[in-house]
Amino acid sequence: MRRSRLVVLVSSLLLAVGTALTGAATAQASSLAATGGYVALGDSYSSGVGAGSYISSSGDCKRSTKAFPYLWAAAHSPSTFDFTACSGARTGDVLSGQLGPLSSATALVSLSVGGNDAGFADVMTTCVTQSDSSCVSRINTARAYVDSTLPGKLDGVYSAIRSKAPNARVVVLGYPRFYKLGTTCLGLSEAKRKAINDAADHLDTAIAKRAADHGFTFGDVRTTFTGHEICSGDSWLHSVSWLNIGESYHPKAPGQSGGYLPVLNAND
Repeated sequence: MRRSRLVVLVSSLLLAVGTALTGAATAQASSLAATGGYVALGDSYSSGVGAGSYISSSGDCKRSTKAFPYLWAAAHSPSTFDFTACSGARTGDVLSGQLGPLSSATALVSLSVGGNDAGFADVMTTCVTQSDSSCVSRINTARAYVDSTLPGKLDGVYSAIRSKAPNARVVVLGYPRFYKLGTTCLGLSEAKRKAINDAADHLDTAIAKRAADHGFTFGDVRTTFTGHEICSGDSWLHSVSWLNIGESYHPKAPGQSGGYLPVLNAND
């Protein structure tokens, strides 16, 4: 009996010690992750097109010091910060030109991509310059692409990120709805605005599903942009800008700091 009790006691002590050591190792790992490297990948919504204050060395990629990755790095001082997001990037561009800094030491990766693959610029051009029916037709083409082709392209990017940065927390940022509906607003018709918003929701849903299937976190910015859409009176998004067409339908500096940054902060 005494021997049995001794065995139980020793076993309990070993279990307790093992649990304590595991907890310490987990805490240490978390601490290391908190001080690891940060790599910001993606398209113009990550590079900061529309926010101004572009880094001259980034050239046509138009990386901004007011973009959410730059703001996050300034606030958190990661051990390394690599900002490779680039205006106009598609999934193939991320794969071919942005993944170099990723490694086992990378603790955090942020990414926004998929909109350009789905023909974002052409959709908006069609909707601004053509009829309601032409706008809806072009959006339907984009939606079909999102359903049939985009998931596979996202899978390729997500798998490559995980392979190169096996220890990183990956936050995939979505896209905002562009328009406030049900209000008087010069420019596009209510039908066009609703179709564009619905398309943004459709794209976000597809991206969120692929991110979840890879164990990544989806950062939904539609909540933070609510009340700050175009036609809201306090828009964090550029409308059509004929003097600087490249900034059209991109977040302004407040959209980066108030729309995207809080979502990354909540999921980093």
